Amino acid sequence: MLRKGSYSGLIISISMHVVFLIAMALIHMDIIQAQPEVEIETFFAEDRAQEEFVQEIEENMQVAESISVVSGGVVSTNIGGGAGMAGATGAAASQAKVEASDSLKEPDLEVAVGDIAAPGSDVLATDLGEGEITGETGAVVEGYGDAMGRMTLEIIRMMREEKVLVVWLFDESESMKDDQLIIRDNFHKVYEELGIAQKQDNNLRRGQEILLTSIISYGEKINPIIRKPTADIKEIRAAIDKIPIDKSGLENTCQAIEAVLDEYRSITGKNKRKMIIIVVSDESGDDGDHIEDVVQKTKRADAPVYFMSREAIFGYELARIRYNHPVNGLDYWLPIKRGPETEYPECLQWDGLHARWDSFSSGFGPYVQVRIARESGGIFFLLPGEEENLSGAGAHEQRRFDFLDMKEYQPLLMSRPEYAKARSASKFRATIYAVIEKLDPVKDKELSIRELWYSIDPEQFRSEGAIEFQKAIYAMTLVNQAIKLLEDVQPLRAKEDSMRWRAAYDLAYAQLLSYKVRLFQFMLAMDKHNKDAPKPMNKNSNRWNLARVPVMLEPDEQQIKVTKVDMSELKRQEQLARDMYIDVIKDHPRTPWSKRAEYEIGMGFGMTFVEVFRDPRYDSMSVELPSF
Repeated sequence: MLRKGSYSGLIISISMHVVFLIAMALIHMDIIQAQPEVEIETFFAEDRAQEEFVQEIEENMQVAESISVVSGGVVSTNIGGGAGMAGATGAAASQAKVEASDSLKEPDLEVAVGDIAAPGSDVLATDLGEGEITGETGAVVEGYGDAMGRMTLEIIRMMREEKVLVVWLFDESESMKDDQLIIRDNFHKVYEELGIAQKQDNNLRRGQEILLTSIISYGEKINPIIRKPTADIKEIRAAIDKIPIDKSGLENTCQAIEAVLDEYRSITGKNKRKMIIIVVSDESGDDGDHIEDVVQKTKRADAPVYFMSREAIFGYELARIRYNHPVNGLDYWLPIKRGPETEYPECLQWDGLHARWDSFSSGFGPYVQVRIARESGGIFFLLPGEEENLSGAGAHEQRRFDFLDMKEYQPLLMSRPEYAKARSASKFRATIYAVIEKLDPVKDKELSIRELWYSIDPEQFRSEGAIEFQKAIYAMTLVNQAIKLLEDVQPLRAKEDSMRWRAAYDLAYAQLLSYKVRLFQFMLAMDKHNKDAPKPMNKNSNRWNLARVPVMLEPDEQQIKVTKVDMSELKRQEQLARDMYIDVIKDHPRTPWSKRAEYEIGMGFGMTFVEVFRDPRYDSMSVELPSF
């Protein structure tokens, strides 16, 4: 039974485990040793208040009066595909299979042509000249208007040699409905500009079946909206309104692309028609384990894949979207898969208390989408900063980065087996990876320390706090071990030729130093709150939340006596962490690593409890939430 003012020997437990800032002789635990994979346990309530990122979408939807075409399609804003590598292992992907039984039955390509005619392939070949198609890994555009303008040029370039079938693949998630409306209302841009290109030369032939279009949507399964390809713009625009919302929450992007390739490849070959696939999605997908199958099939079919998508979250799989429920009017923060930008995440998946909750931009697209675009000869159109409800730290930060600043930090985009082999061959990289893996709260639920909604009742608070306090002790042991591992390979940093891996090391080391201070502050805050048993000042307050603040708590005499850590030692450790963050900002300026370092410094190193109000309807009302 817990007594008032005590965590059953809280301070004694601290001393016995030797987990404080100056303690380095810890219980031996092999951090590289794999542990059984466990289901993630989150302590976040869905109504956590977050900053919103709001930006007006800049759309250029005017039809161009002239078309200037350059073969090859390379732009100066291309991002990605350069030197560098990635790290860590991602979560298991969905194995749900796309059902193709009735989805894509032998479409008939012998269809009537609509009102819009396009240049003959023989004329286009003369006008555009010859050029080898290469994939672009990050064409930064202002919005869908710019992206569709670029697609016009791509289609014209391909029609110089053969007729074209364009298959549009639309993600069925609810978060994509607004994007689909933008594309629907401006679908004419591509086709009318193709018509203008024809009118500029009186010798161009008319009435040929040069360009045909199919519309497919996908989620867990694939749904053909226009199975029989058409050139009728009205039919195409109407089809977009028919795209359903998939309730499963799964986006099997790779399997959808595979299904299209399997069904249309023989038909397009028989009719001597070039197939291109355009994927419109705001998620990286749930079936990334199929990526190499897709890459090989696109090469065999000579079918480039284009993506109109968003930037990946910096070194992390998830972002969160604020959703206001129409029934109870409450806000919920729903996860959406948006990364990472590399084969596996190479940043810490832990924020010192629990799984990350942020939306910092990586400056690149999701690995799976970008690799498919590059390997197939397509383009990844990066549409940064176009979401009103993107939530979490970093959502209001800079969403795009200058090409020159990011040039040395580009992911290599090799296959995952190749990456794993190369990473294992480097002690420096393998050690960083081991630290990231070990401090992953998805794999180790004991690293999920509760931050929100502690009971207002003192006795209940003590009971809840005792559980989290023990987790903090456990986390501190792992943090100290991880710091030691990184310090052991520090001499290898100068020999590392990848700026991505140097930056990964620098940021992870600075974070671990700061998390060490914050964990100690967490335990001091828990002990102080338990001893003082304060009452809320506001009569409406019904919960206690942990807050991260700039000012650190000072240990009292009893805590100093047991831990041998006084305020001067705390400040020394804080300054060390702060200096390491400043080095990250200095060595990797204007990059996602420096942005994260600035955020960590700005958040402060102290911990304290604050009173809050939690709407009882979150607990009493059962509502259905969409899957984004």
